[in-house]
Amino acid sequence: MRTQYIWPAEPFQAPLDASALPTAKGAYSAKLENAKEKHGNRICRSLEHFIGLGFSVLTWDGITPRPLVDRYGRIIAVLVGQPDKPGYRDAANRAFAAIRKASQETQFPAAMHKHRRGLFAAINVGLSYGNGHTVPTWLNNKKYNTLADNLLANPNIERLAGFADAAFALWSPNLYKYYRGKDAELRAKHPNLRRPFNSSVFFCTAFNFATNVWTFKHRDVLNLAFGWCAVQALGHFDHTKGGHLVLWDLNLVVEFPHGALILLPSATVAHSNVPVQEGEERVSFTQFSAGGIFRYIDNHCQTEKQLAAADPAEYTRLMQLKTGRWEMGLALLSTMEELTSAV
Repeated sequence: MRTQYIWPAEPFQAPLDASALPTAKGAYSAKLENAKEKHGNRICRSLEHFIGLGFSVLTWDGITPRPLVDRYGRIIAVLVGQPDKPGYRDAANRAFAAIRKASQETQFPAAMHKHRRGLFAAINVGLSYGNGHTVPTWLNNKKYNTLADNLLANPNIERLAGFADAAFALWSPNLYKYYRGKDAELRAKHPNLRRPFNSSVFFCTAFNFATNVWTFKHRDVLNLAFGWCAVQALGHFDHTKGGHLVLWDLNLVVEFPHGALILLPSATVAHSNVPVQEGEERVSFTQFSAGGIFRYIDNHCQTEKQLAAADPAEYTRLMQLKTGRWEMGLALLSTMEELTSAV
């Protein structure tokens, strides 16, 4: 795997230092978007608009891996691509058909088509933490639970999810091991908690429904700040003219073909999409993990309030560790030198 995918990969040098990205104290989440970030973010922007702003356009076939590295060589995101095999392409086509069919057969209310990420209906499926809950819980999508379960059970979607998991392990092995270790701790405490996919380490997935799914500029600030999310684009569209992923902090617009996978730090790097052309179709699904679940696990599977009452000394120790968790998380990111020398 390493000799096939890592050795030939040509890194893209990003003009930033990952340590300067906007993390909150403790790095369980990112800093909230400020007024400057939010200004003008709910706008549909064309490819020509970004070219006019001076963004670089990265052409990509959606197959060949391209790691994105910061100025210190840390791999902060990866244009993973997809296996160049007919069976995988067929799975991507069938996954798209399943999500499109679910979208066409479901009457989503108008309110679900307008939110901070875009003008499309979306369903999060998996584990969540917060909003009054003292333990991680499986999200209740009420009348959409059957729809969500059917998509999770789809073998083609499962195959794509498993590929994302394998790519995560390949391109950021230390970060992946961190995720796996925390997941094991949670399973030991709560063995009956489900995961969206048996083949994937992520705690949650999101299905995005519309004919033309594209997102506003945003950051997913509640995801683990130094973690990655997996985004897979599906549909029938010309990826050279629309569907691009825009990475604002990198001044980069990336072509994002059907079936391709991109791993990125969605909590700290602002991102959006260029819409596809009229008459074309694009959907997407993502996998991610909320940082609050990692905090719960670090607190020995309890809330901070519960920990403070049960063991004040341990509470104090863990609060002190928060100051260095961002640096700890960044240290988990790999460099190309580390990955190639491990072959």
